[in-house]
Parts: sequence; structure tokens; C-alpha cells
Amino acid sequence: MPKRIVICTAQVPFARGGAELLVDGLRDALQARGHLVDVVALPYAWQPHERLIPSALAWRLLDLEHVNGVPVDQIICTKFPSYAARHPRKVVWLVHQHRQAYDWYGTPLSDFANTPEDRAIRDQLLRMDRTTLSEAQRLFAISRNVATRLKRFIGLDAQPLYPPSRYVGRLRSGPYGDYLLSDARLDAAKRLDLLLRALARTRLPVRCVFIGAGEERARLERLASDLRLGSRVEFRGFVPDDELIDLYASARAVYYAPFDEDYGFTAVQALAAARPVITASDAGGVLEFVDHGVTGLVAPPDPDALAAHIDALFEDVARAERLGAAGPARVADISWDRVLQALVL
Repeated sequence: MPKRIVICTAQVPFARGGAELLVDGLRDALQARGHLVDVVALPYAWQPHERLIPSALAWRLLDLEHVNGVPVDQIICTKFPSYAARHPRKVVWLVHQHRQAYDWYGTPLSDFANTPEDRAIRDQLLRMDRTTLSEAQRLFAISRNVATRLKRFIGLDAQPLYPPSRYVGRLRSGPYGDYLLSDARLDAAKRLDLLLRALARTRLPVRCVFIGAGEERARLERLASDLRLGSRVEFRGFVPDDELIDLYASARAVYYAPFDEDYGFTAVQALAAARPVITASDAGGVLEFVDHGVTGLVAPPDPDALAAHIDALFEDVARAERLGAAGPARVADISWDRVLQALVL
């Protein structure tokens, strides 16, 4: 029976990434199966830290049980802090918590300092998450990695439920070409500087095409210039979907080695297109799909080690083809039918 469903998500103004694509895909899949669906997105900012708790409180104050007097059958909450919303039939599909206060805390990726004020805010966030996430009728995470973090920090169990790529059914395999593809947002956590340093150490003059945008672009372009990579590196920014699909189809391999990634749409898309993935041993959710010597190559997060793997695939196209051929079967079970069977009450 069709249901009235609200998808809850948080939106950083002017920022768009994997979480936004997940919500779009979920909305479209629910609508395609006859449900009446809408997305409620509240803006939030992570600076100053004092605004984090009021951002969660804004969700707490919403009445999502009825809209103009008509009941809402259920809500599906995604990223922090949307899961603070109240509803008797709340399902959470956890994209991630506020990582700066969790697994990034105490690392250069976190903007939390070791001050009494920041420690107090972090303690509030942990208590709030434990309370609001435990209210869910069903609790899922987008990967085993996210579920493991949830268990580690606040003691709750979530079932992994992998989201399909927005390009599911459209990705295809083509010839194994002469370039490496990077499809990642240009920010520090994606470690594209590591890729540039690896390219500077390869024996072969491997060419790399970067697609995507982000605040790190200028710094990465300067680094590529400093490393004298020249025409071997091309930053294309956002590209149309058809061009993106063509780039996957004809790449020799795809590089995706973020630090402790939540999930990794890029890896899933590469495997669907029968491209081997070059990644790092601390890449988090990516390693749920990329097995060394099976669907790709895994190295320590070290430029020399990654350079050796890049050379290996560009010296031996047959090896790239063999690893790539194993990819589609690895991600074949990731489908919207499976997701909706789990999420819809």
C-alpha cells in the first residue's frame, strides 16, 4: 500500500556530495513505487560549535506526524542532525554522525579543540545521538564502517544497508584506456594530494583525469605544478552524467583512497563499470568492496606504494582487465528494491 513518507536530511548551504545524492535517489525510488514522498532539509553549519546543538533542537521542535492535518506514515532520517526528529515510526538510515566529534576527534581533520567548551559540546552531542538514534524503529547504516563507529562510540547496533549509485544500470565497461580516473570531491579527507605525490613517483608517465569540485582545487593545482606533472594531470571539475559514464568506461583504473570513508560511491561505481580500484589500507568503507588482487589493489597510504600499484596496472593491461572483470558481481546485489524493503515500515 502506498505510504506518505518524509525523508529528513541536513543541508550545508552551497555544498553537495554523496549524502545529497543518496537522498535524491531514495526519494526517486520511493516515488517510482507509488509512495507519496517529500524531502525536509534544514540548513546547518558546523562553525561555531555552539550552533550544533540548536541545529539538532530545530529538528526536535518540528511536527512531522501530521502535515495540514493529514498523518505522515513514517519518516526516514539520514545524516546528522536530522535523526533528532520525532515520529512514532522513525527509521534511520545513518549516513554519518558529526565525525569531527567522533572518529576525527583529536586528529587534524577535526575542528574540535581540547578546550572545556569544545569538550562540553562534544559530550552533549554524544548524549543527544544516543537518545535520538535509540528512538528509531529500525536503525541502518550505509556501510559496515559506519555501523562499527556507531557501536564503538555510543553502543548502538545498526544493520549495514548499502545505497545504490545514482548511475545504477547506466555504468558500462569499455576498453581499458591510458588514463587513471579520480572521481572525488576535492577536499582534504579524499587525499588527492597523496595521489599527486604518487603520480610524481611512477616509472611510467601515467595520466590522471580528476573530476569533481571542492575547496582544495587551487591547492591541488599548485601541488601538481610544484611536482611538475604538467599535462599528465587534468582537472575537469563537474562533468555531465554522460561524460562521467564515458570516463569510467574507458579508464584503465580508478583511484579512490580517502581516509576512513563512510561508504564510497566512487568505488561502487568503478566496480560496476568493471574498473579496478586503487585504494589505501585505511580507506574505511571502500575496503568492503575492494579486495587486494581481486577487485583492485590496496596499498599503505604511502606515495611510493601507491605509485607501484599504478605502474603495475599501466604496465599490464591484462591484469587491469582481470581485476576489472570481477567488479560487477561484487556490487550486483546493491539495489533500491533491497533498500526499500528494509526502510519502508
